[in-house]
Amino acid sequence: MANILVVDDELGIRDLLSEILNDEGHQVELAENAAQARAARARMKPDLVLLDIWMPDTDGVTLLKEWSSSGLLSMPVIMMSGHATIDTAVEATKIGAMAFLEKPITLQKLLKAVEQGLTKSAGRKAVAPGALSHPSDLTVESAMMGTMVIAPVEAGPQPVQSFVLEKPLRDARDEFEKAYFEFHLAKEGGSMTRVAEKTGLERTHLYRKLKQLGVDLSRGKRSTG
Repeated sequence: MANILVVDDELGIRDLLSEILNDEGHQVELAENAAQARAARARMKPDLVLLDIWMPDTDGVTLLKEWSSSGLLSMPVIMMSGHATIDTAVEATKIGAMAFLEKPITLQKLLKAVEQGLTKSAGRKAVAPGALSHPSDLTVESAMMGTMVIAPVEAGPQPVQSFVLEKPLRDARDEFEKAYFEFHLAKEGGSMTRVAEKTGLERTHLYRKLKQLGVDLSRGKRSTG
């Protein structure tokens, strides 16, 4: 069970989110404006905050900035809005919001975002301030900024791969495919047979693909020696 603060000026939204989160076993505190949110933040020390962007007194982004500048952004914050632009979402993630939910919010997206936020909250308690608790922490802001960050599932020396999305689809796809095949070549010690099995490609097709992408076929073998 977690303590979750829901901040939204619409009564219907507050009631709906409260009902859903209570059904999931969470303790929910409600606030209809920034003033109530400040008081609730100080009183309950929430594990997670769902924060509406557009509110009558102080908007959610301004409140987020306030918490961030005063050192009070110690919990994950998920922004919500039915009218926000991409620029607003990007600004919020730059300040420190971990995710953005567009209204109307589906049950599946809400529960997934809350689960990820609470996992991150638990990680913050176990990791020193400023440390990265999980590679996926990189994906929210970087994806909004036009970059995709991918970490290999297996533990090991493989580097985190970063792909710039602000480029033609063909170029972005080739860049990803090259990194994909280089990863499997290194993992399989340069064995084309095992890489073909792993990637589901016939060996001849695989050779052509690697040559087309400019993959160094000796790289995997060197890394294992």
